[in-house]
Amino acid sequence: MGDGPMTQTSARFPAMLANLNTLLSRYGESMMWLARYMERIENLARLLEVTEAFVRNPDGSPGWDSILQINSDEDRYAAIYPLPATEENILAFYITESTNPTSIRAMAHMVRENARSARPLISTEMWMQLNVFTRSMMELSTPDIRRHGLSGLCNRLKQDCQTHFGITEGTLYRDQAWLFYLLGKYLERSDQITRLIDIRYHTLLPSGETSGSQMDITQWGSVLRSAAAYHAFRRLQPVTTTPANVVGFLLKNEGFPRSLMLNLRQVDSTLSALSTHYNLRHQCGPLQERIINMRATLEDQTAEEIISRGLHEYMTYIQDELAALQAEVSATFWPAAPVTVREEISIPQ
Repeated sequence: MGDGPMTQTSARFPAMLANLNTLLSRYGESMMWLARYMERIENLARLLEVTEAFVRNPDGSPGWDSILQINSDEDRYAAIYPLPATEENILAFYITESTNPTSIRAMAHMVRENARSARPLISTEMWMQLNVFTRSMMELSTPDIRRHGLSGLCNRLKQDCQTHFGITEGTLYRDQAWLFYLLGKYLERSDQITRLIDIRYHTLLPSGETSGSQMDITQWGSVLRSAAAYHAFRRLQPVTTTPANVVGFLLKNEGFPRSLMLNLRQVDSTLSALSTHYNLRHQCGPLQERIINMRATLEDQTAEEIISRGLHEYMTYIQDELAALQAEVSATFWPAAPVTVREEISIPQ
């Protein structure tokens, strides 16, 4: 009789453990995608603002189509709006269009769902700020954009995202949830910087402007501003602005927070922390090997060599490797489920 309860408990233990692992996996996935979506919102706000002010097509009009190329959204846009891209349609597509999963409104919905999923882990301060922020973004309408102006809206978006990052830094407990949050942030920054360099470099390269002309400098300055890199770059290069200097800074600088070099190193460091402190060496080893290979290809080439050998091809290689790494992270830490919060695209009207 004394063995009965223990036998029943032992029988239930594997199922309980499986449920626990599923729960922890869901938390890790939600924290990663929470960080990635917040980075995307801030990055998109900066792209919209800089494009309106600085990015120009050969005819002098704002280069709205470059944002579609950076985000690989050409087909998705064409299915909803007529081409060529106009300012009115681009702003609707990227701010209020609920059927576009890369719009501010859709990404705010995804932030909210991932935060809700990880609510037991995130701080009260994080939840309160995200709750207010996402609700206001999901309620945005075209009149709101006209009333406040694109620049005002983008500044608000950037400030709210930076507020989130500051609150997270100051209040989120340093455990696995924190590490998966960091992993999402660094992976997203790595991906975004390669897309920006790839598209903007080849958009500006055949521009017919003399290298070093005022128009040339302004356009390359817009690339730096799109990555929030303008002032940091000027500290190191106060006079000379060349395509190679800009590409080299965004790819290889060890001190700029959004450079590819720094973020690959941070991904490697985050995986090392998961491996060392949470006994996940076996799981993290193959992931780190991929990162080490990417870092080696970047460290072994100068910016000039990368450009001469094919910048587009190298950026494509990095993007493919990052996508493969994300897939490996998902397969390792949270096996595919029928539906995950990041895949939901039904947004409240």
